[in-house]
Amino acid sequence: MTCACRLHLKMTVHSTSPERYVSASNVPISISAGGSPATNPHATLQGAEKVQYVRGMFGRIARRYDLMNMLMSFGQDRLWRAFTVRQAAAKPGDLALDVATGTGRIAHELAGKGARSVGIDFSLPMMLEGRRGGVGKDLPVHFVGADALSLPFGDDVFDCVTTGFAMRNVADIEGAFREMRRVLKPGGRLVCLEVGRPRLAITRLFHHIYTRKVVPLLGKVVAGDSDAYSYLPSSMGKFPSPPRLAGIMRSAGLRDVRFRQLTLGAVAVHTGTK
Repeated sequence: MTCACRLHLKMTVHSTSPERYVSASNVPISISAGGSPATNPHATLQGAEKVQYVRGMFGRIARRYDLMNMLMSFGQDRLWRAFTVRQAAAKPGDLALDVATGTGRIAHELAGKGARSVGIDFSLPMMLEGRRGGVGKDLPVHFVGADALSLPFGDDVFDCVTTGFAMRNVADIEGAFREMRRVLKPGGRLVCLEVGRPRLAITRLFHHIYTRKVVPLLGKVVAGDSDAYSYLPSSMGKFPSPPRLAGIMRSAGLRDVRFRQLTLGAVAVHTGTK
């Protein structure tokens, strides 16, 4: 079954170069990590400029990405991923897609539920780092180089679709949700893990100081890149609130849209059905 899935993916990825496909084997081969680093991150970038910056940024921080997530969230990132995967309700034999998968941690956990898991991302260094970290070593996790706004799959393919901390980085949020809905089977579930809005004033104050002062410093010390981690608070401030994001999901054609905020509102998990 795993081999058949891999063959299907190779046939359906519309790629202009072999570097866009990351092998499903444990040690990827013939992959070059493209993308030039951006030097002046700005959360107001749009379109192609935003795509170029985000790709370069993730390429630079790939090696320390998982460690930084753990440190920034005080270890809560594991709980958030686990909750996201539970909401996806993947069953053994299901075909699951994780959009903007990064190092593939959510895709790996979906495979742990018995699903055949596919992770797509436009940052090859991130996916390669996931392979080096053991993602897919003993589980059916397949990486594909692709854009969230142009998924290289047919309609009604996946039983569930997940995405984690990705919508802040796409040029068209509703367009990304429309693409994810398109590849979902009728009745399939989409789950989106993103930044939330702390509800209490004191929590909002702490969150503001922490993300704007502590996180860039942590990024400089641990990842050697304070610029990349100053992008986080900037993009958070301009990202739609959980109720607004739910409205965007409904506009994209999803139904039964709900969300739940976790860790005092630091993150929100939205669900919707095709």
